[in-house]
Amino acid sequence: MSDKAVRDLLGRALGWQDAHGTFDQAVKDVPPELRGKRPSNLPYSAWELLEHLRITQRDILDFCVDPDYEEKKWPDDYWPASPGPESNAAWERSIREFAVDRAALQKLAADTSVDLEAKIPHGSGQTYMRELVLVIDHTAYHVGQLVLVRRLLGAWGE
Repeated sequence: MSDKAVRDLLGRALGWQDAHGTFDQAVKDVPPELRGKRPSNLPYSAWELLEHLRITQRDILDFCVDPDYEEKKWPDDYWPASPGPESNAAWERSIREFAVDRAALQKLAADTSVDLEAKIPHGSGQTYMRELVLVIDHTAYHVGQLVLVRRLLGAWGE
């Protein structure tokens, strides 16, 4: 597979639309009254999953591009403090910030000045490719959970 083909695949995979629901579909039109509700026997609300996705994606982006990156504390720094957003604006801001950071990761994947197989200088052996694949995998996993939460709350239309 050529370098361009790999970069194109990574860029597309960051916003998958093929085999499953997308992030954009999963967060679209969630009723405000359900954003902080946890379905019975599940530990997360839609807000908690949205914020976790945003925070984690941003953290991985920062790790890739910031030579002064400082590691966050797991799990405290990766999850919101409350099950619901403080406002509709907070919900919308989280979605916008996720989209901006996703675009930055797609730009990173396409940047031919970045050797995808190179180790990140301030890391402990991680490569840019590994981090991009990690974001793709992490997002797919939690988007699936977000769809499940919406289904269990009766807020997922086909």
